Amino acid sequence: MDNPNLDLAKKLEDKIDRLVERYRTEKKENEMLRNEISRLTRQLEDASVSYAGLEEQYNKLKMAKTLEASSEDVHETKLRINQIVREIDKCITLLNR
Repeated sequence: MDNPNLDLAKKLEDKIDRLVERYRTEKKENEMLRNEISRLTRQLEDASVSYAGLEEQYNKLKMAKTLEASSEDVHETKLRINQIVREIDKCITLLNR
């Protein structure tokens, strides 16, 4: 005849063993998740730095294009003014006849 206290102690020991195993499993998973968070945080920081650099390059390029367009506009404006002056000269010449 089995002692009921031994059966109860055996069941309790089995439950404690399962609980300890679940604890170890959860602890490993927790550590893996913490490592993943650290990796993703570093990746996000790298992406932020890269984004800031690209944004700065974009702003510089935009400014350079603006200045380039301005010098082109100046040249076109000078050509247009010269054309208008020639037309005015023609008109003056026709009036003087």
